[in-house]
Amino acid sequence: QVQLVESGGGLVQAGGSLTLSCVASESISDAEYVGWYRQYPGNLRTLIARISRTGDIMYGDSVKDRFTISRDNAKNTLYLQMNKLKPEDTGAYYCNSPVSSRWTALGARYAWGRGTQVTVSA
Repeated sequence: QVQLVESGGGLVQAGGSLTLSCVASESISDAEYVGWYRQYPGNLRTLIARISRTGDIMYGDSVKDRFTISRDNAKNTLYLQMNKLKPEDTGAYYCNSPVSSRWTALGARYAWGRGTQVTVSA
């Protein structure tokens, strides 16, 4: 089973930047999509950014124009560059592979990692 390890979170002031990394234990380059999810306390994880196997990228409205998703298949690593952070970006961030092309679908291919916490102060 593929293991996913997220890192790079931390405490940052509003307007600041962070770069998150997600390292897979083995190649996931064959996955149709890989993406980043955000979870607020007491809520479900929601997809905020994804990149397809062929390089197509989509973002949720809340992060569009501020976050950039990228991948390095040689390193089995997915990245999320987060700029102009807002307090509402606070939450736990996870990576995974959406099973469906539907943006709001909850299904993910791999077991969830522990996530990485991002906290943005006002």
